[in-house]
Amino acid sequence: MCGRFTLRTPAAVVAWQFELSSVPELQPRYNIAPRQPVAAVRVNAAGERELAFLSWGLVPAWADDPAVGYKMINARGETVASKPSFKQAFRSRRCLVPADGFYEWQKAGPQKQAYHITLASGELFAIAGLWERWQRGDSVLETCTLLTTSANEDLQHVHDRMPVIVPPESYAAWLDLGSAVAALTSLIRPLPPGLLALRPVSSFVNNPVHEGPECLQA
Repeated sequence: MCGRFTLRTPAAVVAWQFELSSVPELQPRYNIAPRQPVAAVRVNAAGERELAFLSWGLVPAWADDPAVGYKMINARGETVASKPSFKQAFRSRRCLVPADGFYEWQKAGPQKQAYHITLASGELFAIAGLWERWQRGDSVLETCTLLTTSANEDLQHVHDRMPVIVPPESYAAWLDLGSAVAALTSLIRPLPPGLLALRPVSSFVNNPVHEGPECLQA
């Protein structure tokens, strides 16, 4: 799964990479966790890209209780097109979540070792996501989930899953509501080996309420 990630990249770089006309101020985030606000790029009703802040943990429009979102922080890429919780969002409410790293934990006896995983280039990247709008009366909640796939060779010794990372040349296809399902599913795959860098970090990051550069201490 992908349950924690980072976004420390300046807003101007995010705007440039995702071709956004404007981006609100982005505070550096070192430990983005479920139920927290997530910056996500999507296409609005006018057909333009926008950056919105969505609560991490998908709540389908038909859900009785928004607490269900805590169980849906990730969507498995292998079943996202058919699983009832995700299939409608997969067809018509896709987004890209900017990130510059994510965390995974490796079992080491009774302990777990946290790793911060980035592109080997250190560049900003996009995680494939879905979003939903849940409303009951005057209460409106916009949420998202991150897609996962099998881990590539760089990551397999730490964890068996990784986020689906969409290459820049495929951003338009992922966001285009007219894209065919076959074209979309072809993007749900692990990164080729050799493109990730893994760095062990301290247990400070294990607590989701912790924030700041200390999360990246070796």
